[in-house]
Amino acid sequence: MLTHLNPTPTDPARVVILGAAGFVGAATAKLLQSKRIAALALGRGELDLLAADAAIRLRALLQPSDALVVVSAKAPVKNVAMLGDNIRMMTAVCDALADTKVAHVVYISSDAVYRDSTGLLSESSCAEPSSLHGVMHLSREVMLKSVVTAPLAILRPTLIYGAADPHNGYGPNRFRRLAAEGKEIVLFGEGEERRDHVLIDDVAEIVVRVLRHKSQGTLNIATGEVHSFRSIAETIARAASPAVPVRGTERVGPMPHNGYRAFDPAATYAAFPDFKYVSIGDGLKRV
Repeated sequence: MLTHLNPTPTDPARVVILGAAGFVGAATAKLLQSKRIAALALGRGELDLLAADAAIRLRALLQPSDALVVVSAKAPVKNVAMLGDNIRMMTAVCDALADTKVAHVVYISSDAVYRDSTGLLSESSCAEPSSLHGVMHLSREVMLKSVVTAPLAILRPTLIYGAADPHNGYGPNRFRRLAAEGKEIVLFGEGEERRDHVLIDDVAEIVVRVLRHKSQGTLNIATGEVHSFRSIAETIARAASPAVPVRGTERVGPMPHNGYRAFDPAATYAAFPDFKYVSIGDGLKRV
């Protein structure tokens, strides 16, 4: 759950974004700009967190009145080497924060930190990841908690989709691109897994709300609705011009998360009563 230290939304003096060239970082930077909130957007070109002097350089950039948004990661984590790189990146951030005070820290984590469940996941669900990607994010959360003395907000989005997605991950992003090219949409198995999908616009909106409220605590970013990959693929396929076919395949290996991952969004609405997630139907129309 989140606690707002600013009951009335107040623009931070400046927001420093680590990972500003990525999907979430770029969307957040764009939204901050539209709201005329000062931001320092840092991608790997401006600050490589794997460089030997990364902590020193970051320390020199930070100011006591800054809000720091940490998004930078090599993701999704597919092997131990990538896990190690991500830990080293966060080590640089923690080394900088150990010696430099900031006003607020926001970490963009992932719902991958949670143990699989047949029920609804919430912020109080057991964090026991079954993937290296989840291990990475949970480790980085703990690392930040060990050094950050400023208010710390940890945001855990579920599967994110949107037009600017750089990963072409399985799901709405890949399906949309295949349909745009007039190609058939190929599913894993019959696409029967049911998952929650959140629009990038909603993720950026919540990040900015957390910054303006100077919120601390943990919040999942998930709509509370689950849809099968097949139903999403068929919606996209029908909307294509011309329509494209959707084809299932023989599944190799078990379904991720046992084919079901649903969330209780109550904490989002408790924190932001006037906020409403974009439905998957409306979200697909936007992108």
